[in-house]
Amino acid sequence: MYLRGNEPTGEIPTEIENLINLYSLSLGFTLLTGEIPSEIGQLTNLTYLWLDNNQLIGEIPVEIGNLTNLTILELSGNQLGGEIPTEISNLINLVWLYLDYNQLSGEIPSEIGNLVNLTHLYLGNNKLSGEIPQIGHLINLEVLSLNENELSGGIPYEIGDLVNLEEFRLDDNKLSGEIPPGIGNLISLEFLDISTLGLGVPMRITSPLLSVINLDIKDMH
Repeated sequence: MYLRGNEPTGEIPTEIENLINLYSLSLGFTLLTGEIPSEIGQLTNLTYLWLDNNQLIGEIPVEIGNLTNLTILELSGNQLGGEIPTEISNLINLVWLYLDYNQLSGEIPSEIGNLVNLTHLYLGNNKLSGEIPQIGHLINLEVLSLNENELSGGIPYEIGDLVNLEEFRLDDNKLSGEIPPGIGNLISLEFLDISTLGLGVPMRITSPLLSVINLDIKDMH
């Protein structure tokens, strides 16, 4: 079902649970309001789900974890709040996960490190706090965007295992410590932004393909 860019407005009806054969649901840019109904968890054949750039509120329903065939989950550009449900780790086929530009809070669930097929992970422009979880198993990641949150602690040392990473954004957080030397292993990296952090710089970043780098690090020592 493709209604992207049209104007149905209103809320997503709970009766959507009856569309059990849907494999693609695209409702982005449609001025939808209200919450994501828990009944969406009945659409277990869904492979693609786009609900981005609407006016959706409330929390991401835990039933989203039932959609184990999803390869793309796009919820960015809404007003979703609360924590990222740990049930999202059930979506083992996910390739793209877009939750950026919302009002999500709490910690990034450690279970997100189980989504080993991810190539794009966008969690930026939220209110996420706590430390960056262990994500060294996400070796297929090409884009990792965690910018403009309230993350603290240091950059995990295993970040150097993400050798396919092309874009890495951590700007505008509350991280501390030093940049781990493993960042030098990211030979595919083309864009790196760790500006406005309180990190020290103990090493030189030598990725040969790096075309954009923004450090602008405060309190350098």
